[in-house]
Amino acid sequence: MFMRVPSFACCLSLAALLLGARSEALELPMPTDDGDVVGQVQVIQAKYEDTFADLGERYDLGYLELVAANPGVDPWLPGEGTEVVLPTRYILPAVPREGIVINLAEYRMYYFPKDRDVVHTYPLGIGREGWSSPVAVTRITAKTPNPAWYPPQSIRDEHAANGDPLPRVVPPGPDNPLGPFKFNLSLPSYLIHGSNKKFGIGMRVSHGCFRMYNQHVLALAEMVPVGTPVRIINEPYKLGLSNGKLYLEAHAPLEDDEPISLTEKHAAVVNTLLNHDQVTASLRLDWEMIRDIVAAEDGLPVQIAESSEALASQFETAF
Repeated sequence: MFMRVPSFACCLSLAALLLGARSEALELPMPTDDGDVVGQVQVIQAKYEDTFADLGERYDLGYLELVAANPGVDPWLPGEGTEVVLPTRYILPAVPREGIVINLAEYRMYYFPKDRDVVHTYPLGIGREGWSSPVAVTRITAKTPNPAWYPPQSIRDEHAANGDPLPRVVPPGPDNPLGPFKFNLSLPSYLIHGSNKKFGIGMRVSHGCFRMYNQHVLALAEMVPVGTPVRIINEPYKLGLSNGKLYLEAHAPLEDDEPISLTEKHAAVVNTLLNHDQVTASLRLDWEMIRDIVAAEDGLPVQIAESSEALASQFETAF
């Protein structure tokens, strides 16, 4: 049986390197073994004044993924010296690694530039209940710095009903909810944009658009050309190989109606396993570990199997 704990010894040594160069956290080298896992988990000690919202902006993470990775820690007052897990290790989504990939279930974007063997990843705010972000294949159709906002009539009606009427046009500036930059998609009415609010990145807060930290949307604007493909998926369970070992990463499924039962979650994981081309008879799955991962939904990749080839290699090395 595999122990369900991150390798904090190596994480702590790596964290010292990563924390000194914050921008590096956004750019991760692609796996050298043709695998699917990038990055490393980090562990830091919170300062007295830290909140998860502050730590999210500082370390390029969303609010809910920090909450999921740190059960039992108060997100508004972790406390001086409290160890906080930064979930900065990811299984890449099982879709073509090109352009932009958005996985709604993990509130996260991946950008695969054409000319470099790296991936850039950013937390996102997505559509709230009743205004869900769509699952679709689309593309970037326009890029606009300092955009004005033209609220749709449906949003104006909602604000008016709440006693907060909106003008027909909100000019660029600190009161503009689109922040300093927007990307138009070929999906009508949906945008990728910045925000005039720091809180909400990594949560279900928007009317369907994708919100980013302002520094992230500006960095993305420098790299992503018009015409870039955008694939939007909703995959709470991701599988990936790294050095012959199979990993599972589980996130809480998005719920708009009835709560999703544990039985339904287990069925979804089994379906993911059955449809993954790397899951073969040579892999010995740890089903107890799989159940624990699904129950935890902490977004951390955890080993659930090792191939017979990898086991044989270890045996030969040991003897």
